[in-house]
Parts: sequence; structure tokens; C-alpha cells
Amino acid sequence: MAAFCWGQGNITTLRVPTIGPPTIGAIDFYGLHKVSESKVRQVLGAREGDPLPHSKGDTEEKLDTISGVVESHLEAVCCRDGKTILYVGIEERGAPHFEIRDEPDGEDKLPEEITSTYRRLVEALSDAARRGSTAEDLTTGQSRMADPSSRAIQDMFPELAKDHLAELRKVIHNSMDEQQRASAVYVIAYAPKKAEVLDDLQYALKDFDAGVRTNAARALVAFAVSARLHPEQDLKVEATWFIEMLNSLSWSDRNRALMALQVLTDKDDPVVLDQLRTRAMPALIEMAKWKTLEHALPAYVLVGRVAGLSEEQIQRTWERGERDSVIAAAGKKKR
Repeated sequence: MAAFCWGQGNITTLRVPTIGPPTIGAIDFYGLHKVSESKVRQVLGAREGDPLPHSKGDTEEKLDTISGVVESHLEAVCCRDGKTILYVGIEERGAPHFEIRDEPDGEDKLPEEITSTYRRLVEALSDAARRGSTAEDLTTGQSRMADPSSRAIQDMFPELAKDHLAELRKVIHNSMDEQQRASAVYVIAYAPKKAEVLDDLQYALKDFDAGVRTNAARALVAFAVSARLHPEQDLKVEATWFIEMLNSLSWSDRNRALMALQVLTDKDDPVVLDQLRTRAMPALIEMAKWKTLEHALPAYVLVGRVAGLSEEQIQRTWERGERDSVIAAAGKKKR
């Protein structure tokens, strides 16, 4: 049977064939502030231990009929104890909204040299993931995988980006083909002069396609890492881009935003922390409560930093299982 998967994918996602719908190991929610979780669960019609809903679209349409709900989004993420984590995103009426653009309608295409090299990288990354080789180095401002085959292909991209910068930009802004846009975003991040492509990656953060947004966010995280290590570079990744993304309906968007904001707050930047405090605390608090600890931890770290905890205090309270009390205290401080 065909693989059953309707989570958001990206270049490093490994799709594993399954027989029929996977079993739900956990259900978590985001965007619920006025609408009750019990009401959403009732309409969702699925519980932990059940198979994933057969139709993502049909289930979202049912959730959209709940009073006070503007739009819903389901995303299946692998894995918790071998079972799928189902994330249910809700946008309530009057809630903060992450605006994405309509799809472009241009016919711009990348040179075959770029598309074929990108396809080879996708295959190499899939092979590496099957072998458990997923580590990467971001310290140079771009992804360099630990897997030698993947890294050798990535090392071709700086020259391709330099030689075809104009074509990459045209595809990012104009192409109707989301695969072309995703390829272009990935490759342009290897441009030798990172500051020159910051605007292109920022633009791609609001692309219609989730895979394009994911590639842009990954690239900007690498830029942020490099900027921290090499402050002499003229490279400034704006936290505002990712703070807005914390209110996305897409779990993948939120997950990437959390990764970026951890890097952008690791020096206790007071401006960024204040922006998080005033614009993102409800989103951070709900994500820090997620059942899957590895997904909740990045949000918990940011909640702790906003609340003024030291890195040692954040780590200690997390390890001691004091998450709820810290989150409650941070929420009261915000109010």
C-alpha cells in the first residue's frame, strides 16, 4: 500500500511507508485561547490510540465549523513511542494571524544543473537519514551535513549560487512551481555574500508552500548561528520575522521559528526578549506545555529566558519536572 502521511515535509523529511493510517500516540493543540479543547476534541472525532483521520481536508472542514474558529490545520509528526503525534492548530476569530502570500503564477525555471544537483542532495539526505546520519554543522552560515555524500553535494552549491543568483531570485519570487521555489531557496542560501540574499530568504518565509518556508527558515537559522560566532560580518537576522511565525497555523512553521529564536536569544538580547514578551507569550506558553517533551523544550527555554531565568535555572527546572510552575509564574508576570 502507499505511504500514508499528510504532515508537512521538507528536504530532510524521511517518509517511511506504513500499512494503513498510523496510530495516534499523542494529540496536542495550539491556538486555543477561547475555544475549549473538549469541543475541538469532540468535533475532531479521534483520540490517542485511534488511527489518524482518513481525510485531513474533511476533518479540517469540520473543525472550521466550530463557533469562533476561523481556520484549522492538522499536521502529523513522527514519532512518539513509534506512534504519530497529531498537532491540531486553531486560528480563533480576532487572534494574531501569520500572513502568507498567494502562489505566484510565473513560469520561471531553474537551470537543469541546479535542479539535478538538488535532487541528488534530496536522495543523499534520505539515504543518510535511514542510516541515522542527520547531524549538520551550521557554523559557516550554511548547512554542511556530517554525511560525506550529502556534504559533497552541498559543497557544489556556493558556486551554483554565485553563477545563477539572478535566476534563483526570479524563481523564488515568480515561479508557480513550489518545487522550483523550494530548490531555489535552498541553493541561494549558499551564496558567498550572505547579506545580499537576506531579503530573498525573508520573502520566502511567507511563501504559500510550507516546504519553501521550511527551507527559508533553516537557511536563516544557519545565518543567525554564523552571525553570533562572527559579529564582524554584516549579517543581521531579524527576530521579528520568526516572532510572527510563532502564530502560524502550521506546526512546521512554529517549530522552525522556535529553533531560530533560541539562537537569536542565546545572548539575552533585551530587545528580542521584550518583543517575545509583548507579542508572543501566549503562543510560547501553550507550546511549552506540549506533551512531547522534545517539541516543548524549545518553547520552554524561550519562556524561561523571557521570565529572566538563567540558563542553569532553565535546565534545572526542566530536569526536575517543574515546567508547570515556571510557566504559570511566567504567565502571571506577563499579565
